[in-house]
Amino acid sequence: MLSKSQYIRGLQCPKSLWLYKHKPELRSVPDASQEALFEAGVQVGDLAKRLFPGGVEIAFDPENFDGMIRKTKERIDAGMEVIYEAAFKERGIFAMADILVRTGEGWGMYEVKSSTSVKSYHLEDAAVQWYALSAAIDLKRAYVVHIDSGYVREGELEPDRLFAIRDITDEVLIRLEAIPARVSELEAILSAEMPDVEIGPHCNDPFDCDFRHLCWDHVPSPSVFDLYRMRGSQKFALYRRGILSYDEINQNDVPLNRIQRLQVQSHLNGDTIVDQEIIKEFLETVEYPIHFFDFETFQEAIPRFDRQRPYQQIPFQYSLHILHADGTLEHREFLGDEHSDPRPDMIGRMLRDIMPIGSIIAYNQSFEIGRIRELAAFAPEHEEELLALTERFVDLIVPFRRLGYYHPDFNGSFSIKSVLPAMFPNDEELDYRKLGTVQNGGDAMETFARLHRLKDPSKREAIRKDLLAYCRLDTLAMVRILERLREMVEEGA
Repeated sequence: MLSKSQYIRGLQCPKSLWLYKHKPELRSVPDASQEALFEAGVQVGDLAKRLFPGGVEIAFDPENFDGMIRKTKERIDAGMEVIYEAAFKERGIFAMADILVRTGEGWGMYEVKSSTSVKSYHLEDAAVQWYALSAAIDLKRAYVVHIDSGYVREGELEPDRLFAIRDITDEVLIRLEAIPARVSELEAILSAEMPDVEIGPHCNDPFDCDFRHLCWDHVPSPSVFDLYRMRGSQKFALYRRGILSYDEINQNDVPLNRIQRLQVQSHLNGDTIVDQEIIKEFLETVEYPIHFFDFETFQEAIPRFDRQRPYQQIPFQYSLHILHADGTLEHREFLGDEHSDPRPDMIGRMLRDIMPIGSIIAYNQSFEIGRIRELAAFAPEHEEELLALTERFVDLIVPFRRLGYYHPDFNGSFSIKSVLPAMFPNDEELDYRKLGTVQNGGDAMETFARLHRLKDPSKREAIRKDLLAYCRLDTLAMVRILERLREMVEEGA
């Protein structure tokens, strides 16, 4: 017997399905981002039930699927018109329907997704669900309920506007013919030895495989898969030619762009590149007092605040280091209240904290500029002041992308998380691993998004301290990087 999710896993990779059934203990542990996605899916599913009120829910019981199936049949036989989480086991598939609605025509099946559109795998998901359910009930229509990204909350949440409903019946029906053979094939695979499946794009399409670490353990670091801005199809083409390591790239006729070639040769030869003219040109664009600025943001599928869209990047925190011409360095910061919209208070503090003159340095500035423009649209009374800030930005990534400085440990990446440890190895002050529970932007995003649900005030306060420490390090890192660039120019003078 296959569950619907196992069937979809098998379509992505039969080896992953085999491991899931026979070696589940080898699965990787879900990270904070994956857990957050699961939580969002649960919240979205619960809210979607309000589109079809008055239904009865079949409680999930992982120890008694047969009991769930029996209760579902009882509700159907009793004439219930709306059933949530209805369970069926038919044609070798166990499936649960998010929402079943009985009409004069027959039953409609509604699958709830936390995405903002219908994906191709949603259609495969619904097709195998139809295959199972239609053996037990008179199923007539299939729908996907998904988030409408254009919705903006104003006042009370409006589920009928937050969600969009798309009829996918025709797209599901054309997929039904292939399902019986696929089910038989997957069952045969599960009864045999582990299949030999080569790595490929399927390893993270449509989902990141939780057995990827097993199948990729032969891939060295670095490898062709680390090449800067090379398309995935090209990387796998090299892999299939037997070209995997940088040595093998160097020994074969592999067309590379300038940065990719530098990436390979720098790693093989241990060369560090310093172009003082490029660094000097960049430094000449920077004016005192220098503001080193970084936002942290969170996003939610279900907007909590007025004038918030689903999955909108909402700034909740910033760190600001200000370096004055006399060498004085001061730090200012803001962290919003997790229970209320942080944007109004943030705007006021930001406009007070940032001085009226001087450069504003960010690392990959488009993110910070984009959020400031959104804040300007959110608070039109401050639009002119906020937009004026965007004209003062200087992007610290520029001298690195222009190859003013390149270290072998960058490995083709110019992110601050690659640049910082290469420039400052073994510097504990600049080591993100020395921080607490928040060590990267993803941690910050997921932590703050959940913080309002944490009941223990002492735990909330400890997490807030970790958030402040992380964001502070982001801007301190920029200070130290700029200082090191200045030293490079002075050393060559």
